Amino acid sequence: MSPPEWDVIVLGAGPAGALAAHQLSRQRLRVLMVDKRAFPRWKVCGTCLNGVALGALAQAGLSGLVERLGGVPLVRLRLGLQNHQTELALPLGQSLSRGCLDLALCEAAVAEGTVFRMDTEATVAGLCPGGRQVRLRCGATPETTSARVVLVATGLGSPGLTPAIGIRSRVQAHSRVGAGCRVGVSASGYGRGTIHMAIGRHGYVGLVRTEAGDLNLAAAFDRAHLIQAGGAALAAAGVLAEAGFEPVPQASAAAWMATSALTVRRWPPASARLLLLGDAAGYVEPFTGEGMGWALLGALATVPLVLQGQRQWSRELERQWVRRHAHLIGSRQRLCHGLAFALRRPGLSRCLLAAVERWPILAAPLLHPFDGTSLNPPVPEPCP
Repeated sequence: MSPPEWDVIVLGAGPAGALAAHQLSRQRLRVLMVDKRAFPRWKVCGTCLNGVALGALAQAGLSGLVERLGGVPLVRLRLGLQNHQTELALPLGQSLSRGCLDLALCEAAVAEGTVFRMDTEATVAGLCPGGRQVRLRCGATPETTSARVVLVATGLGSPGLTPAIGIRSRVQAHSRVGAGCRVGVSASGYGRGTIHMAIGRHGYVGLVRTEAGDLNLAAAFDRAHLIQAGGAALAAAGVLAEAGFEPVPQASAAAWMATSALTVRRWPPASARLLLLGDAAGYVEPFTGEGMGWALLGALATVPLVLQGQRQWSRELERQWVRRHAHLIGSRQRLCHGLAFALRRPGLSRCLLAAVERWPILAAPLLHPFDGTSLNPPVPEPCP
């Protein structure tokens, strides 16, 4: 029987997939990275990089990448709730458009030897001797290839898994949905270097300037309210008004992009010769850039396991990834889940904002990832 054609196939070329491909190609593995979209492309959310995300890039040997791309330093978090506003200082952070960052990470992976195929649909198939098969389709042309290990980093939507893989997916009841757009405006109320977060009864809207000067809007809404309001633009305008923020009239004419449910659980995040990472491994409604940090941390953490799986795969590798994912990302997601719970309750939200305004130290759990100290120690080197 012929051996697998690739050492690793990475499905999805977002931050998690591209960084994993970059790291594995540096280990001289044969890596194929596949994405269904053409690059560069715009994505909802993900514009803010906190200290955890920046630390992960530095740990991967990409220190200074964001600065070279023109990233905007983030120094303040402005919160608005029920026509009341407060500001908190941010110790560390950068704003960079996803189109720019994702393309740069893909180029870095290709420079290390990754083969990148865009505009290609991929579906994980069954096991084969020494590996796992993946079905690819570019246009009307289908093909089947295989790898010793497959990494799935396809984001919130369909992860390219069939029920036979044995990984279950469950969307949390009443999960909010995401929406976003970008507009080129000169509104004085939304300056560079600040994350503006407007919190309303039925959702929230985050606004931040990118390296090009555009204003990026990323929101989360109750699904029923999104329909009742008549779309994302009107729902966002309502949240901004409720928080006492300056309106953004250009948003009504912008091209809004929606996401699927923001809180989804996939379990287990591993199967035979298969690991899920990034949003594909499960997601919780995030705040102030946590999602990017989770994705980049997960990419680094998979490297030792993938290297071990090149020699021999075992169920223990799958159990290790379950434990490592829970340790690295699970606690951070639980914090966001708690914040989402509080923000859905106006009375509790008002009390929390008043308490944070009086005692800023109470905001430490929210701001801690921005200082980078919550980055876990370097991922252990793989066994020789």
